[in-house]
Amino acid sequence: MSVVVRSTRGWVLDARSLIDEGYSRCLRLRDNQKSHVKCRFKRQCFQILKSHYSMSASAAVDEGSTDVLQKTDKASKKRKRKHSELNQGEIDSQAFHEKIRSVVLEGTKSLVDSARSLGHLNGVTDAVKEPLPSQECSLAALCEMAKELPLVDEDEQEECVQLLVAEDGCTSHVDLFSRVTENGEDWATVVTLMGEEYVIPPHTAFLLSDFTRMRPLVHYGRRFDLIVMDPPWENKSVKRSRRYSSLPSSQLKRLPIPMLASPNCLVVTWVTNRPSHLRFVRDELYPHWGVEVVAEWLWVKVTTSGQFVFPLDSHHKKPYEVLVLGRCRSTADNATSSSGTSEAPVEDQRLIVSVPSALHSQKPSLSEVLKPHVGAEAKCLELFARSLQPGWTSWGNEVLQFQHTSYFTLTPADDGAEVPQGDTADKPTATAALSSPGLSSPPRRCPTTVD
Repeated sequence: MSVVVRSTRGWVLDARSLIDEGYSRCLRLRDNQKSHVKCRFKRQCFQILKSHYSMSASAAVDEGSTDVLQKTDKASKKRKRKHSELNQGEIDSQAFHEKIRSVVLEGTKSLVDSARSLGHLNGVTDAVKEPLPSQECSLAALCEMAKELPLVDEDEQEECVQLLVAEDGCTSHVDLFSRVTENGEDWATVVTLMGEEYVIPPHTAFLLSDFTRMRPLVHYGRRFDLIVMDPPWENKSVKRSRRYSSLPSSQLKRLPIPMLASPNCLVVTWVTNRPSHLRFVRDELYPHWGVEVVAEWLWVKVTTSGQFVFPLDSHHKKPYEVLVLGRCRSTADNATSSSGTSEAPVEDQRLIVSVPSALHSQKPSLSEVLKPHVGAEAKCLELFARSLQPGWTSWGNEVLQFQHTSYFTLTPADDGAEVPQGDTADKPTATAALSSPGLSSPPRRCPTTVD
């Protein structure tokens, strides 16, 4: 059950189950052989057993014991400063925290209590002791190398969409950097791309490129009812660790959101707890795109036993992140999206509670919690993605990072189980792409009228 609790305060999600739902049927293509396998995301990736602070100062969301949460602001022995010595950013951050603190504290307690009554967030008794996957991601470097290749010449009317698996079952021809790749089948497919094996969910499309090579996505010719983005925000931690390349906030304005969004498209942006980033999204970025802020949600990160992963009042790291939700407002101001669904009101200050991934920058899927606000048949896009979702289009220079088979446990399927029905089980074809509600018809040629 991927959505464990749903209430007026928000949701409790099982993030791993949300991933696994897309891989109930999986076909593996290897050495010209086809086999049916079961794919599950590795359990140790969501095995956050302990909070990142001493249990004596625990911020556990226990039965009515909110006084325990009040003890989370112990002064650090390494750093003691008076309030007057805080810089403006820290003062702004503290003011925002005080504003939403009771919402996080009371809402999380209510949601965690409900989850515990259903047998969730009660701790893990059968912990997996295997190490985390350590696959080194070189996709961003490959995107840099791809810049040396010439751009697709629009005058030659090259196809801007390609099928993941050709009619002959071949994937060697796939150009990941300058064309949108679609898996239009009803099942996930394990394929070899660039010498590595990846698990591609059903009815999905993706483009592997960096910020300077987004044109194929615009030429894809689709308007989306939901756009979710997790920008690589600049901060000192990222600069020190060099885990990924960050992007100046001002550059985000170059994203072609007006060319990708349908009327009343819901735009959702993950924002770090840095007040300047939050102000930038609310006051500059969204207005630049013609997006009206409608709500701010909070993702609250807890352990498998329901404790905050960091002290709630920590000055260093908070156990929550912010999502800013907005609606594209066209001049016509239609109340219906391109999917034909009516606009549902978005409530403010909702909480999404889940055990976070131990893998850096892997966010929980928002597909289920946002469905009431965009409709079940909405066309969905994720920008700066590091993974794929069934029925979604995804773009980023690490878009396949968490699709590598090293993050999954692959086991042979039982005889007759998980097997796609019909002749297509023996030979992947392009016919499924023609009827997939979330994907295009046959590969189209790029229009030459879009810059």
